[in-house]
Amino acid sequence: MNDSNIDGCKTIRVLILGGGFAGVAAAQSLDSWAAKRGGIEITLVSRDNYSLFTPMLHEVACGDLDPVHITNPLRKLLRRVIILEADVDSIDLANKRVVVAYGINHKLRDLAYDHLVLALGSETSFPDIPGIAEGAGTMKSLGDAILLRNRLIALLELASVEQDSEARKAMLTFVVSGGGFAGVETVGAINDLVRESVVQYPLLDPAMVRVVLIHGGGTVLPELGEKLGVFAQQKLRERGVEVRLKTRVIGYTGGRVQCSEGDAIGAQTLIWAAGVTPIAAIKNLSLEKNNERIVVTEHLEVPGQSGVWAVGDCAAATDPTTSKPYPTTAQHGLRQGDRAGRNIAARIDGQPLGAFAFKSPGQLAAIGRRSGVARIFGINFSGFVAWALWRTVYLSKLPRLEKKLRVAIEWTLALFFPRDLVQYVTLRDVQAFAQSLDHARSQFPQGRVEDQHAENGTAGTGSRVHAQ
Repeated sequence: MNDSNIDGCKTIRVLILGGGFAGVAAAQSLDSWAAKRGGIEITLVSRDNYSLFTPMLHEVACGDLDPVHITNPLRKLLRRVIILEADVDSIDLANKRVVVAYGINHKLRDLAYDHLVLALGSETSFPDIPGIAEGAGTMKSLGDAILLRNRLIALLELASVEQDSEARKAMLTFVVSGGGFAGVETVGAINDLVRESVVQYPLLDPAMVRVVLIHGGGTVLPELGEKLGVFAQQKLRERGVEVRLKTRVIGYTGGRVQCSEGDAIGAQTLIWAAGVTPIAAIKNLSLEKNNERIVVTEHLEVPGQSGVWAVGDCAAATDPTTSKPYPTTAQHGLRQGDRAGRNIAARIDGQPLGAFAFKSPGQLAAIGRRSGVARIFGINFSGFVAWALWRTVYLSKLPRLEKKLRVAIEWTLALFFPRDLVQYVTLRDVQAFAQSLDHARSQFPQGRVEDQHAENGTAGTGSRVHAQ
């Protein structure tokens, strides 16, 4: 795109960092407006070239859905937006520049902006506990879900060959730490997949399967209240999940999960779902924070930083009814992104900005095969009704008709046919990929590419913040 529009005016550049719910919503809000107005260049920087529908992530982990069903290519969602698949390397607020890293050798490119939207989301928070960061898995990305599914099947295969009973027992023990939405839905998915699959292995005793949920609070799903939390616990226990409450993981070494209460658990699988934190690029910015999230005005603009906006998990927008930051949920991120996009358009057009205000209609969680919990408009639902609500609501929220149809068909087929136990990624595949990656890195040297639209062709010299 040229630096000037047809009227000779300078092109206004809007740079959006993050391809999650909030970032994509901001880009969609600006997309059609910019096409009608002209003179606007919108760039979205995302680690992936697709938008991931994370509420259905656990269904990929248990094999109920294929990965393609819950992903939407960004270039289909955003027809007029420039998509750059890269990581954020540094942010220079003083000189209005961002450096991104791309490719296997992390080549650098400078990007200038007039308006910047920080929508970088969050990452799993690993506390300073021995062995957690090195040995625990997570459930934040599509890769996490795919690898977890493959790991579960691989361990069933290994256990059917293993002759040592203690080693086999550890292979068939699966531990999830964290009793929030991510932890409960993940443990339910693991339990469904493993217990329904172990019967296909005649050399394995189903009684050896052990699935454990560890939660530091008194009830799981505290966001939904004690009544629904207790129901969820009961349902999980009925299905064979061991729920340990008021317990924390204090170590994971030697294949053993050390707990603050009770005996250690020998397990080859530990999934950490006990909290998230903004990424390093956000945490290191010299801006006002609330619990490491960037404080924003009612218009979602960063105070003292004209043209810089923050939305989603990395932003602390205050709820005027509670005077507390809005929770970090997808429904809030979507609406914050849309409001930020409209406010940027209003600022450029010289119109008044709109304040962000949103009251959530409710929350839902699936806790296993045909069972769930939900609170909608203050009314509690549980069991099959809540599970049906969960599927109905999230199917309606899934972007694009094509994906809705694919998921609906897949769910229907699952009512009549069992899931396939196919291990997509094996240890041989990982070893071969590592060798090819080492070879590729040796072929491409690291370098820096300047922004083709930069006025001087050089990077800013202000404060720099590096992302992991």
